[in-house]
Amino acid sequence: MKTIAIVATGGTIAGTGQTGKAVSYHAGEIDVKDIIRSIPMLQEIAHIREYQLMNIDSNEMSPQRWLVLSNYINQILQDDEIDGVVVTHGTDTLDETAYFLNLTLHTSKPVVMTGAMRPATATSADGPYNLYQAVCLAAHDDAVGQGVMCLFSSTIYSGRDIQKVNNFKIDAFEQKSFGCLGYMQDHEVYFFSKTFKIHTINSLFSKQTLYDLPAVGIAYFYAGASCEILYALAQNHQGIILTGSGSGNYSQEWLQTIEDLTKQGIVFVRCSRVAQGIVFDDDIFDPHHCCIPGNTLTPQKARVLLMLALEYTHDHQKLREIFNEY
Repeated sequence: MKTIAIVATGGTIAGTGQTGKAVSYHAGEIDVKDIIRSIPMLQEIAHIREYQLMNIDSNEMSPQRWLVLSNYINQILQDDEIDGVVVTHGTDTLDETAYFLNLTLHTSKPVVMTGAMRPATATSADGPYNLYQAVCLAAHDDAVGQGVMCLFSSTIYSGRDIQKVNNFKIDAFEQKSFGCLGYMQDHEVYFFSKTFKIHTINSLFSKQTLYDLPAVGIAYFYAGASCEILYALAQNHQGIILTGSGSGNYSQEWLQTIEDLTKQGIVFVRCSRVAQGIVFDDDIFDPHHCCIPGNTLTPQKARVLLMLALEYTHDHQKLREIFNEY
C-alpha cells in the first residue's frame, strides 16, 4: 500500500455554514484531520499523512503563499516513503495554483489538487468523494510523470489547462477544447490523453528554490478602455498581461501606449477575454511584435508564467520561447 500526503490549504472543502445549505458559508474552517475522518474508505487505498499548511479561502491565496506551498511540497516529496501528494484547495483560484505548482514542483511523483463546490456542512457535499478519488489517483501507477493534475467530479484535468467555467454546479471545471486527461469510476483510473507542455521535474523553474516573484498585473480591454489603465499598472509592475478582445486585440490608443511602455522595459503578453481559441503574433494589432503571444493560456495563467519567467530572464526572445514551451 502506498503512502499519500494530503496537504490542506482550506477552501470550500473545509467550509462550514448553515446545515444542509450550499451557499453563504465560510471557507477554510475545518481541520483536514476531520475531513479525512469522514472518509473511512481512504484507509483501504493508502497510508495517509496529513499536513494542515493553511486554512484559507482561496481568494486569500497569493504569490507568496504559492511559494510557501511549492517549497513545502518539494520538501515533503524528498521523503522516499511518500509516493504522492494530494492538495486540497478552494476552487476560485485553484487553476492559478495548479499551474504554478505544475511549473515549480521538482518531482515525477503524482501531485493531485482537489476541492469542493459545496461546503462540508451541505447536503450531498462533494468534497469527500473528490478527496477520495484524488487519493486513489495519486496512488495509481499511471499517474506518475503526468505533472500536476486536478480531480473533480470523477474527471482528471491537467494543471496547465484546467479552468473553472461554472460558479454554481459541482461539475465546475473543464479544459476548453483540449478535453480532459481521463476519468475515474470510484477508485478506477482511466487515462486517455496527456499534456505535451514542459512541467514539474523538467521545468526550468523547478530547479531552484524561489523566495520572491516579480510583480505582474492584468489589464482588461473593453470598448472605450482608457490607456491610463496601462500607465497605472506600469508604475509598479514589471510585466502586464493584456486581456484583449477577440484574438487578443485592443484599440490603436492602447497599441501606441504598449509600444511606448515597451521602450521603458515593461513586458507585455497578449491573451484573450474569449474562452476558446489561441493568440498568435498579429501584424495588425502588434505590428512591431512588442507583445509575447499567450497562446492558449488564460490571462491569470499567463501571469503565473510571466512572473516565473521574469525571475529567470528579461530577454524578449527567451521569454517568447518560454511561452511556446510551457
